Amino acid sequence: MDWQLELIEKEETKVERIGAQIEKLASDLIRFESTNVESVNLCADFCSEWLKSRGLQVEVWENHGLKSVVATVGEGESTIILNGHLDVVPGQPQLFQPRQEQGKLYGRGSYDMLGAVAAMMVLMTELVEEPPACKVILALVPDEETGGQYGSGFLVEQGIIGDFVICGEPTNLKMGIHAKGILQLAVDVKGIAAHGSRPWLGKNAILEALENYKSIVSLDVFQQSSDYFKQPSVNLALIQAGKVFNQVPDLCSLGIDIRYLPGQRPEEILEKIRQINPEAEITVRYQGLPVETKSDNTFVRKLHEIANEHSGNQSVFFGQDGAADTRYYSEKGIPAIEFGPTGANHHGPGEYVEIESLYVYKSILKQFVHQIKNKG
Repeated sequence: MDWQLELIEKEETKVERIGAQIEKLASDLIRFESTNVESVNLCADFCSEWLKSRGLQVEVWENHGLKSVVATVGEGESTIILNGHLDVVPGQPQLFQPRQEQGKLYGRGSYDMLGAVAAMMVLMTELVEEPPACKVILALVPDEETGGQYGSGFLVEQGIIGDFVICGEPTNLKMGIHAKGILQLAVDVKGIAAHGSRPWLGKNAILEALENYKSIVSLDVFQQSSDYFKQPSVNLALIQAGKVFNQVPDLCSLGIDIRYLPGQRPEEILEKIRQINPEAEITVRYQGLPVETKSDNTFVRKLHEIANEHSGNQSVFFGQDGAADTRYYSEKGIPAIEFGPTGANHHGPGEYVEIESLYVYKSILKQFVHQIKNKG
């Protein structure tokens, strides 16, 4: 009986140590204030050494001066990618001083998504001791908040891919299987200059551009819906026009951010917009395909079952209005989802992650990878 009690006490101590390790590691990551190239790279170096010192096989990739960390454990027919970004959005200095209150870890990036990163890192160290029957790759990337092309986009092009991808974005243990596509346009609308006191002699490019925008948002393509989205979104993000008060502006440039639905075709959307004003000059500034991972995918169903087991059937499927690095994998035909711990207020002053959810999140991922044996 004594040896059994001693074994239980050791196991309880181990659990407490692991839990505290996730929390401490997340706090350490927050303190890096990873909002620029230098601080993101310092954070990447820290993660690399932390993982190496715990027995992981680690590679550091550099692209456009930004570092990505790739750690691998296990062998098998299937490969699971755990993807996490180290960069965070800027904030006041005090936001990078983590603090705990009532079971919550506060700090910039705690929820988006350094808490998830810490849980994934600790999981990888546990998998060294308990190898799964599949390969697990942890990809820690530097630039998701600014587009992701130098991190996840680069790694995918280098062939660091798998059979299923989990991006640890903030989802409250729900599963983001769809995401809208991105079509960002610069629309230059021409007018005719005239003296400001005689506007009837000219053609005001600002007024013309605003009328064009009203016609754009009223297009039928932006009234459509899908299983996970009420409709696409159109945001008038930028207006540049005019030089002086006493002149009718002859050029107005609009910056329009369109998030279209899975199944919609961006080229058709663009053609409809061109037809509104054939004389306007339209330039595609950025384009990203939507994510449309199937809910009946074998990996999705398995993770969904485990997540519900741990969350009391709270892990529903949903569609993400914004974009994440899932799109780089989806473009290659790889099923990818957003799935992360519970919290609130990401990108805001009161950002936090619930500490207990970090433990639950790690347990879900651990159980999932240990159940993967064959593809599909």
